[in-house]
Amino acid sequence: MVVRLKTTTRNTGLDRITTEIGSSGFLRIYNGTQPTGPDTALSGQTLLAELPLSTTAAPAASGGILTFSAITNETSALVTGTQTWASLVTSAGVRIVDMSCGNGTGDLSLSGTITAGGTVSVTALTITDGNA
Repeated sequence: MVVRLKTTTRNTGLDRITTEIGSSGFLRIYNGTQPTGPDTALSGQTLLAELPLSTTAAPAASGGILTFSAITNETSALVTGTQTWASLVTSAGVRIVDMSCGNGTGDLSLSGTITAGGTVSVTALTITDGNA
């Protein structure tokens, strides 16, 4: 059986992400093994960079797609490493969404690897409801 949700229902679910992130969230980029989900504690992963999200992380979802507002560059990356996953977190560091991240691959695709003290930028970030 295939389940299909009404578009407004999908949008409401995606908008919940913005609500839970709140007004001062971050996009954190890590290397190491991606946890099974945001409720799983970190263990051995290294935080490479932390990019501030806009005050409103994303406007209302449309068509089952949540498109994030501009994400501020990280102008001095914390550690050198190869990005493997990323997380959207609240100002208190509570993980709301985890995603794969790679060099030209993953849910969040970056070019190159991250270098300590270097700039990390994300030109666009969207989350699409899988029930589209």
